[in-house]
Amino acid sequence: MYIPTQDSLLKQDLPAACLYVVASPIGNLGDITLRALHVLNQVDGIACEDKRHSSLLLNHFSIHKSLMAVHEHNELEAAQQIVDRLRQGERWAYLSDAGTPGISDPGSRLVMEVRSHGFRVIPIPGVSALTAALSIAGELLIASRGEFRFIGFLPSQKNEFESALVAMAESCLPTVFYESPHRLAKTLLRISELFSDNKTLFIARELSKKFESVSILKPSQLLGWLENSNNHKGEFVLIFSGKDQSDLVINDAPTKLASLLSHHIGSKDLAIVLHAMYGLNKNEAYEIALHAKKRV
Repeated sequence: MYIPTQDSLLKQDLPAACLYVVASPIGNLGDITLRALHVLNQVDGIACEDKRHSSLLLNHFSIHKSLMAVHEHNELEAAQQIVDRLRQGERWAYLSDAGTPGISDPGSRLVMEVRSHGFRVIPIPGVSALTAALSIAGELLIASRGEFRFIGFLPSQKNEFESALVAMAESCLPTVFYESPHRLAKTLLRISELFSDNKTLFIARELSKKFESVSILKPSQLLGWLENSNNHKGEFVLIFSGKDQSDLVINDAPTKLASLLSHHIGSKDLAIVLHAMYGLNKNEAYEIALHAKKRV
């Protein structure tokens, strides 16, 4: 078995005056990569979403560096301080609390500012709750040929929350989103009220941690799941199934037009027409076009 040595790690390219965006474990500390540890050991300073949280990770691996808090409330201001450090030829890393920075976590504005000043940003890939859940979603991705929508967290405002749920149901692609433990019951109850059992919901809790669990449920099963599951603490990743071909309403306007034009033009051109006329997303328009061509 090959075990990287310190010499082999030191041979890795580590340019100066760069920001390293480092993915960190979402729970299981064993998921950190050797490259991430090497970078965190070598940089001049570490920007992080929460100093207390990141200190636990860094202390576990005996990494002692200067820390700078960079969170959603100070991201642009802190970015300027990091840019000043990069101008001096320093290397800096950025850690969010868990997983890959910039994916429903701070980091995107920091990256934008650093790059806008001409400095290189280097990703140090690793754990992400998004990809961890998708890797075991199985049947929810087969129908969409591996495509999906990711929307982060659902909106907190009622009208936007309802619109987001409707958009999930109308999408031809499965929708991945995160949910906090204190909002989970509300979200699942509303899904059970709005949707029939031609939909499927994948619920992953505490991925990579001791009490990791995965459930694949129909809307009618959600109330029972909530009643029988006495622990809603932790982090949740949910995947809502996309619209099946059987969900397409044959008498709606886009489908009617697709049926009429399918005898005369190909699927790609038909999808372009549907996208332009009805504002459908390109994937949904193409699915309707394909369905219409099959009926010819």
